[in-house]
Amino acid sequence: MAASTTRATSKTSVPPSTSNSTQHTSCPLVLYNTLTRKKEIFVPIDAAPTGNKKVGLYTCGPTVYHYAHIGNLRTYVFEDILVRVLRRNGYIVNHVMNITDVGHLTGDENDTGEDKMEKGARREGKSVWDIANYYSKVFFDNCAELNIIPPTITCKATDHIKEQIAQILQLEKNGFTYRIDDGIYFDTAKLSDYGKLARLDIKNLKAGIRVELVSGKRNPTDFALWKFSPKPEPGVPKRAMEWESPWGIGFPGWHIECSAMSMHYLGDHFDIHCGGIDHVPVHHTNEIAQAEGITGKRPWVNYWLHGEHLGMGDTSKMAKSGESFVTLDVLKTKGYSPLSYRYLLLQSHYRKQIQFNFSALDAAQTGLEKVRRQIVELQAKAGKSSAGKISAVYSEKFESAINDDLNMPQAIALIHAVLSNSGDSSQSLPSSSSLTSALSDADKLATLYSFDSIYGLDLANSGKYLAAVSGAVASGDIPVAVQIILDARKLAREKKNFAESDRLRDEIATLGYIVKDSKGEQELTLK
Repeated sequence: MAASTTRATSKTSVPPSTSNSTQHTSCPLVLYNTLTRKKEIFVPIDAAPTGNKKVGLYTCGPTVYHYAHIGNLRTYVFEDILVRVLRRNGYIVNHVMNITDVGHLTGDENDTGEDKMEKGARREGKSVWDIANYYSKVFFDNCAELNIIPPTITCKATDHIKEQIAQILQLEKNGFTYRIDDGIYFDTAKLSDYGKLARLDIKNLKAGIRVELVSGKRNPTDFALWKFSPKPEPGVPKRAMEWESPWGIGFPGWHIECSAMSMHYLGDHFDIHCGGIDHVPVHHTNEIAQAEGITGKRPWVNYWLHGEHLGMGDTSKMAKSGESFVTLDVLKTKGYSPLSYRYLLLQSHYRKQIQFNFSALDAAQTGLEKVRRQIVELQAKAGKSSAGKISAVYSEKFESAINDDLNMPQAIALIHAVLSNSGDSSQSLPSSSSLTSALSDADKLATLYSFDSIYGLDLANSGKYLAAVSGAVASGDIPVAVQIILDARKLAREKKNFAESDRLRDEIATLGYIVKDSKGEQELTLK
């Protein structure tokens, strides 16, 4: 079967003036490299001083046997920010992401247990192929709702069996493999620097501490490259996913797919590899062993970036409804916007472990809606024909933040600094630079739209999101921006939030209208 890939372009809504992928920032991009445990100035392999600079990026995709939970999705948001920042720094990013649809076992640290795809098929009474197709679609729908830019190339493990077999054959030729009853294994003792990414203490690692040994394994860290299909047993269904190989009928191990597909599309040496922090001790460590065992070259990848876990701090609401993990659809059914969740994530650094709770998500949704109302107000005052200028001062702060290892908490704080700008040089900003003049409404919008090429919050279309929240529909000759705020005010009054109601009344006044309450209705007149 020929290799099948998906090539996609971003559907992210960004005003044309801010979508330039070759914009150069004024400070170097610095990234934290898990391999060296320090921040390093990013220097791409293709570092030509002129022309288009290219970056090869591989990110570990989902195992499509079940829904991705919001902790999984945090990693993909972090990787999306990385892609956006690379583009803002002028790089053309070739982003490759795999879809794991075979070989990921339930005991993924010790090559034991059931294939997760087979488990999903049995759970739902469907074929493994139907399971893979369904959960792949749901995953990409979730990514679209979170405004995540699609990868340049999406590739399935089952479409690249030939490439995986070829790599195992090369490892066999190079003397890194051995055969036991259940498959072909990689002998980690043959690689002098095995475990360098995780800094494993191989000498003191004893069998049974980190993993339970499969019978016949030589070392506790050895891992499967090719697993043999189980022998037929009465009443046990035959594996749905298996292939012929030089070693017999079976299926690939989990780790070999990423080595095979990343090297197939990005070559033997590329710039950046990403994933969740949980991939460091096993999956990514074994990927490095395979790739460097094949080529003999070091390093295989120059920069390794990992996103931290999302803990579940407040699960009481979920427990009451009987759900075992929180998905994006669960958040939506509870009235949360996917971009409110994205906004919540932007307030923490990708390398910081955070605890999810609904109070924090409530605050994020309220905060984002407030920003959107201010954006809509600025749009109404600035008018469609006004072309603002991007603030050089705020842009300097912004670029300094995003280029400091994707410091999004600092970058996201600039939204409020821009919105509250009045030209006061005493305003608190992330550096010593001060403002000398006020920004016009159009300037504020242009600046925030520019920043939104990284935020990914679709700020230019804020009115659409507010309308969705409040159920607003423009009526008569009332401007859409005013109607949106009117509907938000009505909602605040229904919830007896009179302080918010008064604040929204004052916002309407700035747009040239007076609102009065009469018999439960809002009456609007021109000032």
